[in-house]
Amino acid sequence: MRKNRQIAVIGAGLMGHGIALTLARAGQYVRITDPVADARASVAQRISDSLKALGEPVENIPAILKKIEIISTTAKAVAEAEVVFEAAPEKMDLKQKIFAEIEAHAPDDCILASNTSVMPITKIMGELRLKNRALGTHWWNPPHMIPLVEVVSTEWTDAAVADDMMALLADAGKTPVRVKKDVPGFIGNRLQHALWREAISLVENGICDAKSVDTVIKASFGRRLAVLGPLENADLVGTDLTLDIHENVLFDLESRQGPSPYLGQLVADGRLGMKSGEGFRKWTQQEGDEVRARVAQHLNRLDGILDN
Repeated sequence: MRKNRQIAVIGAGLMGHGIALTLARAGQYVRITDPVADARASVAQRISDSLKALGEPVENIPAILKKIEIISTTAKAVAEAEVVFEAAPEKMDLKQKIFAEIEAHAPDDCILASNTSVMPITKIMGELRLKNRALGTHWWNPPHMIPLVEVVSTEWTDAAVADDMMALLADAGKTPVRVKKDVPGFIGNRLQHALWREAISLVENGICDAKSVDTVIKASFGRRLAVLGPLENADLVGTDLTLDIHENVLFDLESRQGPSPYLGQLVADGRLGMKSGEGFRKWTQQEGDEVRARVAQHLNRLDGILDN
């Protein structure tokens, strides 16, 4: 993979700063912008802090930061770009407006990528003049720590564009996976929220409390998920046993098509999770901080284990 490619990142928040540092760390040149002045002013320090948290040697950080240029406008950020990553909030109108501006100022052969976890790429990119060079890249949060990036093709995406994106991400140390059809939630969130739907249902129906759900997952199959995927596991135990289990369990699992009323009531009551002090469980500020620190430490440790 050629280094010093011209990359633009639109959005300097949690996702944007992580995407920028990942690509700059891999030797690419990045221009990053954000409409919020405070975000632009603080992004260099946030990138530096994130690099330190990743264990990057302090002496390497200035060279990485030199690869990142903070730009005041989208037009200037994308003017010479070979690849653009949009990392704006999950609002359809906003993303469509951003891509209209990007297409007005970026080269015609520039690859355009929208970072979104669930929004249809086809709808985001549907009004572009050159739809063949557009796709989705779902970076997982935090983007500089989670290996996976889902590369989502639309019906218009050229195969060469998707191939180039896959190679760029792999060169940056990510684990890219191609999503061949643009479906809601792509692969990861469809799997994750199928689990979450059943987890909420167990609590809603009084089968157990929220802490028990989390304990069961963390103390059982969650321990092997990083090294043994569900279909690998099915092949390991045998597809015949998997079929037997499904015949005896699936009929009783939650199959509601919409969100849980229990979840809706939590939101209506202002029980928004750690940020409000209560969601499925009650949380102090210290407990929330401890969870975040534990997750970051685990991801760093796991990354080191898998790299070795």
